[in-house]
Amino acid sequence: MKLVIAVVHDRDRGKITESLLRGGFKFTKIGSTGGFLREGNVTLLIGTEGKDVDRVLGIIGEASKTRKQFVNVLPPDAGPVGTFIPSPVEVEVGGAVTFVVDVERFERF
Repeated sequence: MKLVIAVVHDRDRGKITESLLRGGFKFTKIGSTGGFLREGNVTLLIGTEGKDVDRVLGIIGEASKTRKQFVNVLPPDAGPVGTFIPSPVEVEVGGAVTFVVDVERFERF
């Protein structure tokens, strides 16, 4: 038994969860927040047999795509309003970060 932990951008959530359900995979969805841009993410916990891990990762990979976005990045010591106007910076957002871990024991009650 394996546990796939997938952190995905909130915009990709619907497509990923629908694709997982169509593929017959159950999951637990936990709301989370990204560190750099502080945007909404979703963390999915997906329990599956080892032979199905590649299918799960394929579904996630197909349904989550990176995209470019412009953001204003303020320095941590920004002074009073009007003293600094940052130029927008292009960053990549979206996609998924996945972890696959062994499950020593699984029980459903």
